Amino acid sequence: MRAILDVFLLVLQLYTYVLIASAIFSWLYAFNVVNSSNQFIATVGQILYNLTEPALRPIRRFIPSMNGLDLSPIVLLLGIFLLQNVIVRYIYPNVF
Repeated sequence: MRAILDVFLLVLQLYTYVLIASAIFSWLYAFNVVNSSNQFIATVGQILYNLTEPALRPIRRFIPSMNGLDLSPIVLLLGIFLLQNVIVRYIYPNVF
């Protein structure tokens, strides 16, 4: 059972990195730092969008953007950190 929890914690950690990469990519794309007509850049952007949008869409319905500032990744990251702490502090020690 602990192995399953370890894998779940690892998946949550990897998804945290994907969320951060998606946020950084969106900033680079918005400020025209990356070439948007490059096929590789478009593919990376589409992959990051497809990985993060299903989790961010429900949060965006409840939290409106503030003058173009999207706070949904921050809310999702806080939720992931909360879930990780609950698993590590309360569930993991009680599993035999």
